[in-house]
Amino acid sequence: MNFRLKTNTQTAETLKVLQNSTGLTPNILSRIGISLSVQQPDQPELVDSDKNGLEFNRNTLTGDHDYFYKSLIRQHAKQEISEESYFPGLFNAHLTRGVKILNEEYKHSGNFSKLLMNLIKTSEENLKGV
Repeated sequence: MNFRLKTNTQTAETLKVLQNSTGLTPNILSRIGISLSVQQPDQPELVDSDKNGLEFNRNTLTGDHDYFYKSLIRQHAKQEISEESYFPGLFNAHLTRGVKILNEEYKHSGNFSKLLMNLIKTSEENLKGV
């Protein structure tokens, strides 16, 4: 069982920019990113980490909610997922795609306050569709 995840350079840089802009830590931004990624109907592309990526401990990203994240990603994939496929593979794929989406949302919003309002609005719209 793997307990470490390393992002690629682009994701690491985007997380640092978002951290400087929002004041949120990379692990919180990653969690938001994953929630945005699983709202997309298609599967994210698997990514390769590199030496300049950020390294996370699994517990830092999922904490006491690891089962929830695994269930969410399994439900998104619409199939059973092995532990080896889930972390770091699919988790990192969703994190990478989600951070890109979050960054675009931030650019579109223009500031942290508007970003939060847009995320809340999107969340409410998604709940109405359930």
